[in-house]
Amino acid sequence: MRRIRTVAGGAAVITLLVAATACGGGTSTDGGSESPKTLTYWASNQGPSIEADKKILTPELKKFEKQTGIKVKLEVVPWSDLLTRILTATTSGQGPDVLNIGNTWSSSLQATGALLPWDDENFEKVGGRDRFVESALGSTGAEGKDPAALPLYSMAYALYYNKAMFKDAGIEKPPATWDELTEAGEKLSQNGKWGLGAEGSNLSNNIHQVFVLAKQHGADFFDASGKPTFTSDGTVAAVKQYVDMMAKDKIVAPGNAEYAQNQSLSDFSKDKTAMVLWQAAATTFKSQGMDDEEWGVAPVPVQSGAPGQGEQVNSMVAGINIAVFKNSKNLDGATKFVNFMTSDAEQKILCQTYGSVPPVKAAQDDPAFDRPELKVLRETLATSAAALPQVPNESQFETAVGNAVKALFAKAAGGASISTADVKAELTKAEQQMASQ
Repeated sequence: MRRIRTVAGGAAVITLLVAATACGGGTSTDGGSESPKTLTYWASNQGPSIEADKKILTPELKKFEKQTGIKVKLEVVPWSDLLTRILTATTSGQGPDVLNIGNTWSSSLQATGALLPWDDENFEKVGGRDRFVESALGSTGAEGKDPAALPLYSMAYALYYNKAMFKDAGIEKPPATWDELTEAGEKLSQNGKWGLGAEGSNLSNNIHQVFVLAKQHGADFFDASGKPTFTSDGTVAAVKQYVDMMAKDKIVAPGNAEYAQNQSLSDFSKDKTAMVLWQAAATTFKSQGMDDEEWGVAPVPVQSGAPGQGEQVNSMVAGINIAVFKNSKNLDGATKFVNFMTSDAEQKILCQTYGSVPPVKAAQDDPAFDRPELKVLRETLATSAAALPQVPNESQFETAVGNAVKALFAKAAGGASISTADVKAELTKAEQQMASQ
């Protein structure tokens, strides 16, 4: 699945949009505003391909049409285009009625004013706030404000490992700490195969990994007022630790510096790489011919001990949110559609198909979500995951720091060692870039 969001050019445009009045969307209203018969829906690419998503979603949208008489015009938008498309829609007015967004964008898009706030009245239209898992609601907008979107698919990071490669290397159990992962990775990085896969040119994946490592170092990328603190000792240590998996530890292939489109999952599926850190990867592995019995899953490592709250965070709160353009000409139909997509029944169907965790409490009780992978993800979300900073310039953060990590991976791929000064220099550039926007 294309779980990871590669932010295309255009994220910086959010800064300009914050001061503007959003135009909203909702361009399709057959039958007039009194009885609109059509909704437009931009879905994110969750499955192995866009065509697979269409095949998965179309029968469900037909159910909604049968129940309400409202036809849904579906477009599945690639992650590489989604944020730019959304930003363009907020200024042009040529957007959809309902759309999926990466949950890390919630606060940035909230700041544009384009999305419908989910206040108490709107929450009642979907059964109330209490239906949703609280950790998932933590990535729906800035603290103290009504959410700008609702959770649709919840995910967390896990460590996936190749059982046969572990057995051949004499490794009896998955690593629980980073030192153990490095030790295992060194044993596995032999004869053209590598211990760990990475996506060095995938800006959002870079952010997700270094955010978690920063938490483990007792640091964050923003202070309490929302000011960037990219060059603090903890954040510098986190970025260096991540890049050193290629530069120093030599457990990540140099070619991974150029990966940005889930190539690390392909390498894992083809037995080229023994471990990968990813969100709900089972569907992708299966689509690439890997049987469930061939891989195992464990919590992402921590510095020492076991995952938990505070500095033992081992995942960001990952997932997809569903939002409504507040200027939709069919707000009633749009909220009905969100209610349908977040209903217990649809959550069971869609999350089971996509291999994600339902953010709706009642749906999690279904036995389909008890398989080993989802148990790890559920436990992580409940006990050791943290939301990325819910600040208006979060998307610019993904771009600025994501590019800094990308640049460091490029140096490492060329054989250079990475010093603390190198890391601090790149993060200083990122901080200056944020300040200039």
